[in-house]
Amino acid sequence: MAIRISLSATESRLFCCSKWWGDPDMPKDMPYPMMKGDDGEEYPLTFVCQLDCADFAELDVDGVLPKEGMLYFFAALDEYLGYDAPAHNGAGEWPKGAVLVKYAKQVNPETFESYIMVDDDDEPLTLPALKVEFSGCGAGDRGIRLLGGLPDGVKADGACSLLVVDPSDALLEGLVLPGEGLLDIIMSGDDLKYGNWKRAKGYLTSTSCL
Repeated sequence: MAIRISLSATESRLFCCSKWWGDPDMPKDMPYPMMKGDDGEEYPLTFVCQLDCADFAELDVDGVLPKEGMLYFFAALDEYLGYDAPAHNGAGEWPKGAVLVKYAKQVNPETFESYIMVDDDDEPLTLPALKVEFSGCGAGDRGIRLLGGLPDGVKADGACSLLVVDPSDALLEGLVLPGEGLLDIIMSGDDLKYGNWKRAKGYLTSTSCL
């Protein structure tokens, strides 16, 4: 069974809570993920979401994911959010470093801090945080979900889509993937079992050619 992620608007920053967009709240010694652009320089990845594993532990009936701690998801989504992008990632498998998953074993508001991105005028670069709720669903259902089925054309024994980013959610209207596509963040069964989060891969499905 997959786990559906439903979003709703909120005025809260949701510090140390499950949230979509907003600013990541991470341990002070956890560096913000960067990617290398086409010019060879490093740029920050877009923060997608942070998910408190305790919030969905009961829905993970197969015990695939940790029962506690915080999972963080980052991806090179700038161009699909309408921003200037340091690199282009089109349909198919994305290059190494274009998505990144991080994990903190414990959630501790006393030792966590928010990483707030601002522009040259000190205006926030991140979108407002959205509240996250979890429920069960089918692996192939449409919508944002954890532990979804693999995209068509991708075959890997024991692998699954750890996170499926589906812009069909009305609150993600600013995220436009080509051809009504999906971004799957894929991990193998062994990597999930042993927590090899850095081995996650991005895969963009699209019905159009880029």
